[in-house]
Amino acid sequence: MNSENLTLSEKIVSPSYIRQGSQARRTHEQLIRHLLEQGKCPEEGWSESTIELFLNELAVMDSNNFLGNCGVGEREGRVASSLVARRHYRLIHGIGRSGDIAAIQPKAAGSSLLNKLTNSVVLDILRLAGVRSVASCFVVPMATGMSLTLCFLTLRHRRPKARYIIWPRIDQKSCFKSMITAGFEPVVVENVLEGDELRTDLEAVERKIEELGAENILCVHSTTSCFAPRVPDRLEELAAVCAKHNIPHIVNNAYGVQSSKCMHLIQQGARVGRIDAFVQSLDKNFMVPVGGAIIAGFDESFIQEISKMYPGRASASPSLDVLITLLTLGANGYKKYLSERKEIYSFLAQELKSLASAHGERLLHTPHNPISLAMSLDGLQAESDKAVTQLGSMLFTRQVSGARVIPLGKEQTISGHTFRGFMSHSESYPCPYLNAASAVGITREDVTLCMKRLDKCLKALKKEGNAVKNGSGADHKEQIINEVHRTYITSVFSEGDVHHESGCDISQLRPLVFLSCF
Repeated sequence: MNSENLTLSEKIVSPSYIRQGSQARRTHEQLIRHLLEQGKCPEEGWSESTIELFLNELAVMDSNNFLGNCGVGEREGRVASSLVARRHYRLIHGIGRSGDIAAIQPKAAGSSLLNKLTNSVVLDILRLAGVRSVASCFVVPMATGMSLTLCFLTLRHRRPKARYIIWPRIDQKSCFKSMITAGFEPVVVENVLEGDELRTDLEAVERKIEELGAENILCVHSTTSCFAPRVPDRLEELAAVCAKHNIPHIVNNAYGVQSSKCMHLIQQGARVGRIDAFVQSLDKNFMVPVGGAIIAGFDESFIQEISKMYPGRASASPSLDVLITLLTLGANGYKKYLSERKEIYSFLAQELKSLASAHGERLLHTPHNPISLAMSLDGLQAESDKAVTQLGSMLFTRQVSGARVIPLGKEQTISGHTFRGFMSHSESYPCPYLNAASAVGITREDVTLCMKRLDKCLKALKKEGNAVKNGSGADHKEQIINEVHRTYITSVFSEGDVHHESGCDISQLRPLVFLSCF
């Protein structure tokens, strides 16, 4: 209510009560005023009532919510379902205009303000996370792969003769396909093995530049966050190489915002050499639904050039999701999540090392990877060729998500290029292994439960392997099935769920266990 309406209200309800209510409302409005003045993430998180007040204020500024509005165009923010309208807080027009995702929409002042504020708040968080000299960023409603493609397409206009992208190998399909989709030829540079770690082969990168010619290379496409034993690329050295040869440098920082080490690498790379843009996922770093990314860089004009390359208007959903999340958490709340993630990384490493030792395996030594860990599976491989992939199936059926089991010798062809040893980031990594990651939002309970279930799966597979070696006949195989089956039931139900007390007929689950374990 404005001051005039509050004065009128005092004629209906006691003025002292109205003044008290007005002061309470002013507290909400003061928080909104600080956001508009500073364009930064508030130190402390807002209440849901403040956020909803703010979003409703934005929504009434869009033409689809004008009282008496008469729309006669083809895109007037019409929504058939009131449920859908409420899901989007009636911010229906999206962001940007047909030629620029960052442009202001005349008929959607509220949505335009949402877009600008989100980009400003996210920029503040990137600086807080460690890239202090980042100049500009924008949220784009595409996941990381397509956002990388947008960066490559923008560089095409600057380097029209370029055909190649130099890419230190990282076994994630979206990274590779982002280059193919943009119409370029990836030049895969194999990593070098240093101890257990797979690291950037800088000499091979230099040789490729000399062989192909700098003018024919669109950019170097490097990576920070990745699955161990692959570790972040040598960003400082690559940035220096790019500056030396005047080659653009695009960094895939998919889930690196949550890691101070990854963000420091980007900051240092920009300081000593060249980094043109770095791209990060919204869902992996900010715990929001899949579908958005942040494109950021140190040259504001180049980031604006990328935003103008996006064709048409865009969905406001990713911007809305991340703004609501950051306003809820506040800067201090987000920093707390980052701190907890780092602590749990150490806890995960300790627990995984202990478990590995108990099963005759070892935690691979990958100190340069701040998020992901890997445990060898040599003993499991020795049991049988299929035991490693069986472990992956068993973990999945036991509701352990995110763990990756990497066998030896897998081949995968993507867009005509065959990767040997696919998923291991190397043509011939020395051993099979299991990945686990300490990502933002993980809890100690997640780690404890994962270790418990992993331990039971390894024991079951070992028992199966020993039984197959020592036994024979169908009766013995039936005994194996029953043993693995009992392990499955215990692993699923022993953490507080129903078990024998529930009257569950265990035999009904035997077909599922048989399929997952044999």
